[in-house]
Amino acid sequence: MTTPSGATPDDSLWRRPADPAAEAPPPAHPVPPPPSYPGPPQAAPPPPGWRPPVHLQPPPPRQLPAQDLPALDEAERGARTVTYGVGLIAGAALVVVVCLLCSRLLF
Repeated sequence: MTTPSGATPDDSLWRRPADPAAEAPPPAHPVPPPPSYPGPPQAAPPPPGWRPPVHLQPPPPRQLPAQDLPALDEAERGARTVTYGVGLIAGAALVVVVCLLCSRLLF
């Protein structure tokens, strides 16, 4: 541990002052209490008939068409085949690129 020039190497540098309250001067004027917040102003309630009358009622929801589950399954199978094909082609291209890079490093 380094010590300030001319100081002793004990812990006197890190000790608290003797009495910090005695060193502080008394306040020149008393501190006023903080003002109290009364809250937001109260809102007046709306008059009884303040909403406009509703004349149009929306129609009830219509029935959705039935789903063709076998056709959906066939479409999902086709999409899965395309996804696997694209993944295999991308994987093969990456293997070729890695082989080319490794051959450049070795030879």
